[in-house]
Amino acid sequence: MIVPDGTDRRDLVDESGNSGRPQPGAGGTDPAAGPGKGKPPRREEPGGGILMGRPFGVPVYVAPSWFLVAALITWVFGGQLDRVLPGLGAARYLVALFFAIAFYASVLVHELAHTVVALRYKLPVRRIQLQFFGGVSEIEKESETPGREFVLAFVGPLLSLVLAGLFYIPLNFVERGTVPGVLLGGLMISNLIVAVFNLLPGLPLDGGRMLRAVVWKATGRPMSGTVAAAWVGRALAVITLIGLPLLTRTGSFGNDTDSLSGMDTVIDALLAAVLAAIIWTGAGNSLRMARLREHLPDLRARALTRRAVPVEAATPLSEALRRANEAGARALVVVDGTGEPKAVVREAAIVAVPEHRRPWVAVSGLAQDLTDGMKVSAELAGEALLDRLKASPATEYLVVEDTGEIYGVLSTADVERAFVAAMARPAA
Repeated sequence: MIVPDGTDRRDLVDESGNSGRPQPGAGGTDPAAGPGKGKPPRREEPGGGILMGRPFGVPVYVAPSWFLVAALITWVFGGQLDRVLPGLGAARYLVALFFAIAFYASVLVHELAHTVVALRYKLPVRRIQLQFFGGVSEIEKESETPGREFVLAFVGPLLSLVLAGLFYIPLNFVERGTVPGVLLGGLMISNLIVAVFNLLPGLPLDGGRMLRAVVWKATGRPMSGTVAAAWVGRALAVITLIGLPLLTRTGSFGNDTDSLSGMDTVIDALLAAVLAAIIWTGAGNSLRMARLREHLPDLRARALTRRAVPVEAATPLSEALRRANEAGARALVVVDGTGEPKAVVREAAIVAVPEHRRPWVAVSGLAQDLTDGMKVSAELAGEALLDRLKASPATEYLVVEDTGEIYGVLSTADVERAFVAAMARPAA
């Protein structure tokens, strides 16, 4: 399954002590499976799990929760093997563990299908993570067209269907009551379930993204597609919560209802609750991320910039503040004798200086030297602005016109406040 970038665009800066707080990702988890151009290299992110490799340059992580599921699959499948192949003895758990690993390898192929298409469309992929109920491909940008969105979502279930077919072919040449027959049959059925489940038309499933693409194409508004697919996803969550235990109890999965124990009933209800929660949360997160992207253009460097006054390095802080107050400015820029900007005075450093000491403190001691990354064009807006701030972490930035003339100073605190205000507004 594919999900939007999990940063929620609030991690404007890194752990250097500057402003910015990372938020949880927007993603769901695929219940059954499920370098940005012009950007500097990204550091490894904590919390991803165990790094297993980098196919196509995209890191693949195995989350700690995967080991819990692998153990559960080994235990359950091993118990079933005892009835089908009683002669295996304790070795049945080794066979079951092999099945768990092979199943998640199939999940990885599903996710790699999304990744390859995303890279083909020049959409950066942050990482692939194998976790509790499957896999997630974290793609940092939305598709540019509904057609690409549909293809990007469809390739995952398509590859799962292909894998089911590939396991079915050799299944016809082995005996069903053997270890190879049981493994091939189990992998064929599991991949078929992965494909069918992911084709359900509700976010955060792949089918939900396909529905989103269809509604987007029909209405011309991606937000309309997201709203429709998200609400269908929430309906699916309710159906899963109520319907999955009922299906199990009525024997729809081939169970003898008389043989169902109280523990089986509890496990079925718990599984349904977890799946429903994942789908419901993923649908809600998709709505939130769509609202974010719709309001991102409201974040404009020119509108958020504070007016600044230029001062020379030796100017006392009290004098610099007096000039700023007279000019109605809220920021200070240190310039040389020719008026060339050299540093930005940090707001936090000004606040830390007691008022009685300000006549004796030069602004140069409170300033941060300018780097190329700290010079921001006044024309930047939206995602491009956030990407620029994230690439060069700082608390203040010098905003300049295309001609190089000083426009003012941009504070990350102001950007964050505008971001939160934009997110609080309802979508149009």
